[in-house]
Amino acid sequence: MITPTYTLPLITQEALINGCISGRADYQRILFHKYAPTMFAVCLRYAPDYHQAEDYLQEGFIKVFNKLHQYANKGSFEGWLRTIFVNNSIEVLRKNKKWYELFPNDQSPQLVSAPNILDHLATQELLQCIQKLPDGYRTIFNLYVIEGYAHKEISKMMKISEGTSKSQLSRARTALQRIIATRDTQLENI
Repeated sequence: MITPTYTLPLITQEALINGCISGRADYQRILFHKYAPTMFAVCLRYAPDYHQAEDYLQEGFIKVFNKLHQYANKGSFEGWLRTIFVNNSIEVLRKNKKWYELFPNDQSPQLVSAPNILDHLATQELLQCIQKLPDGYRTIFNLYVIEGYAHKEISKMMKISEGTSKSQLSRARTALQRIIATRDTQLENI
């Protein structure tokens, strides 16, 4: 990911948005450098790896610059950006048509009871574990746990039933617990 090598000038959000809408590359660069780190974190949560997250970031900013004139200056601008990046990530996953993986009913994993399993993980370690989840699990987990969407909203976004959303979340949590447990076992053997 590109990080700013200069200090961002002080520009009001309204001036920054208007400059970008008018096509000024310097304003677009400022907007990118101001919001890229936060939006990259969003992309990392949905992408299976760092390089694809970079692709999601680039595609997301292209959409931002194309849709910036639609921002109604109501609510949080960062929230508006986040919505574009989340929707872009979902769109990419849907295009790949492998966004979800379901276990056959008779092979559905049981939820592992480990209430404090996340207490000792750093944010970066947790993010790495989340990235190991299959696309569908990772997407539903992020939408529900990180972004705070309800299953009803997720079902509309993903064009799935609420029951599928709930089962994917349950399976994502189980898979995440297994990934973390495996990681911890590997660390103990070092």
